[in-house]
Amino acid sequence: MDPADAAVVRAQLGRPPRGLRSVAHRCPCGLPDVVESEPRLPDGSPFPTMYYLTCPRATAAVSTLEASGLMREMSARLDTDPELRAAYAAAHEAYLHGRYELAHVPEIEGVSAGGMPDRVKCLHVLVAHALGAGPGVNPLGDEALAALPEWWRAGPCVEPPA
Repeated sequence: MDPADAAVVRAQLGRPPRGLRSVAHRCPCGLPDVVESEPRLPDGSPFPTMYYLTCPRATAAVSTLEASGLMREMSARLDTDPELRAAYAAAHEAYLHGRYELAHVPEIEGVSAGGMPDRVKCLHVLVAHALGAGPGVNPLGDEALAALPEWWRAGPCVEPPA
């Protein structure tokens, strides 16, 4: 991980980041907005969240979506739409495969993030997955991402290190 990017992520989170592996996506402003984390933290703890949303403006925008009830609506659609359910299950498998390529951590085997594959528990993780893995991998992450305002329009969320 580039030290300048790590410093930006620290400023975005307001704390030292844990288990940073790489920048998985950059905001249109140029700063990291999603990082890829190690499946096992330096202290030995398993960490299932491979993609982590770091931009505070994006995080706030996703929190607004969560408060709107979007997660309940998405979970209900999973119960009635077999194509969506299959695509979401495929996103779960892609998440597991990507994390397994980084490291095999038996304690979190079969556990992805965000409620996948059965429900929607955390839009932050789904949006981070959609950004980090790219369009078409996580259908509900893509939907949530499309519903967000352009959080980057006001410029960088933190001052990059000199």
